[in-house]
Amino acid sequence: MSVPLHAPFRYSKVDVGDVVLNCAVGGEGPPVLLHGYPQTHLIWHHVAPLLATDHTVVLADLRGYGDSGKPAGGPAAYAKRVMALDQVRLMGALGFDAFDVVGHDRGGRVAHRMALDHPAAVTRLAVLDIVPTRHAYATADAAFGQGYYHWFFLTAGGGIPEKLIGGDPEFWIRARMTTRHHGGTAFDPAAMAEYVRCFSDPAAISASCDDYRAAATIDLDHDEASFGRPVECPVLALWGGQSFVGRTYDVLDVWRSYAADLRGEALPADHYLPEEAPERTAAALREFLG
Repeated sequence: MSVPLHAPFRYSKVDVGDVVLNCAVGGEGPPVLLHGYPQTHLIWHHVAPLLATDHTVVLADLRGYGDSGKPAGGPAAYAKRVMALDQVRLMGALGFDAFDVVGHDRGGRVAHRMALDHPAAVTRLAVLDIVPTRHAYATADAAFGQGYYHWFFLTAGGGIPEKLIGGDPEFWIRARMTTRHHGGTAFDPAAMAEYVRCFSDPAAISASCDDYRAAATIDLDHDEASFGRPVECPVLALWGGQSFVGRTYDVLDVWRSYAADLRGEALPADHYLPEEAPERTAAALREFLG
């Protein structure tokens, strides 16, 4: 492939208040919002064209990532509640008051908060290769610390992660991705080059650290306050059979405490389901989204 995405996708920049979001929109039909981390909206470059045959697909870079704005303001600017509101405003600006949401990794955490804070807007929720942030921290042990060491490294103060990652951002991106890939479809070199380009911006490195700092503080407070109020819409959980999530948790059992209407399955992949197992991911999503 070559990037950016081609027809039927069209690119635009949308001002949603205190940040401008980069997004690509393609297809016709019931809208689906896709967004993810640790790369950009291009993590969906295999899956999005398959869904666009019968859905309107909106691929957005989260604030702080890709070619979206990267506001200063510390962790408060990257609380999932703030990032969720960005996406709801984006969809409203595009003419959609209600929509399905699919999110991978950090995007899945934003999507989870969208469903909690905006239940009238989110009609279906799919989360890829995550368990809720609250559960992950509450059950963290030595294996979690080793497998998800970046959750702690990125929250360090004093500019430490920013300085160390900034010394060789390409190494960081490639190392993070290749060590969490297990067979299947290889990463596209052009997409990888885009991930490196975007993450080489010091503002993106700083924003990603603040994203994780928010997850360990502000987001936990919000998640604790929401616990006991499960997501109302249907929820699909997909995870990699070879991923840390798949090897560590009974994923559906965990999500049952957070979702009233739940289904899900493991796919033959590690962490990056949309890139490692795109056909299986697209098929599962199409079945769920209808």
